[in-house]
Amino acid sequence: MEFKTTKVLNAGEIDLLDCLGNDLSVVNAAKVSFASYEQVLDDKSKGLINFLVKNKHATPFEHVVFKFHIKCPIFVAREWFRHRWSSFNEMSMRYYVPESIDFFYPEFGTIRKQVGKPGAYTFEIFENQQQILDEVNSELMFLYAHAEETYRHLLEKGVAKEIARTVLPVGQYTEFIWTVNARSLMNFMCLRNDSNAQYEIAEYAREIENIFDMILPATYASWVANGRESI
Repeated sequence: MEFKTTKVLNAGEIDLLDCLGNDLSVVNAAKVSFASYEQVLDDKSKGLINFLVKNKHATPFEHVVFKFHIKCPIFVAREWFRHRWSSFNEMSMRYYVPESIDFFYPEFGTIRKQVGKPGAYTFEIFENQQQILDEVNSELMFLYAHAEETYRHLLEKGVAKEIARTVLPVGQYTEFIWTVNARSLMNFMCLRNDSNAQYEIAEYAREIENIFDMILPATYASWVANGRESI
């Protein structure tokens, strides 16, 4: 099964680079306890997957592994990297100087204000959304241009890459390889494709959930039917 690059936000991307296993892999990881092995995914096997999800017998799902290439803003990546039951290798500007740098710009309908105190706040969309969006993006454009100009000026002066990069903001896009098993991926989707998650990372989680569904349709159906919980 081939997957095209999925575009996210204004300049983000998700690529599924590789995948080991499928729904039948989950079934056989569970049935090895009885020295049993299935050749086809029948209704009985789907029932077993549902039993595993429902009762949080999680280890069989660790035998399906996804490898993604992710391009996202640094502020999104910093939330992503908190999911420690997976492996990350990130592009490093200690070594790499990009010809051009992509920066995050919010889109219409996503400019929000925070209402309430920390731990008990909500977000509300501005009524004058287009006006605020234009102002925000104008400010960001000015800041990004100055940051990149300063970054390249420091490099021209011979300043080390690892120092010059410090002027760049968290709105810069970064890239990383993410390898994660299906169990940990369900945890990620549970937390990040949720109404409490930050909008920008939730956009990635929604697209990843679509990919998960295509690779593991029986597992996904059971996961959704059982409340989309971490297992």
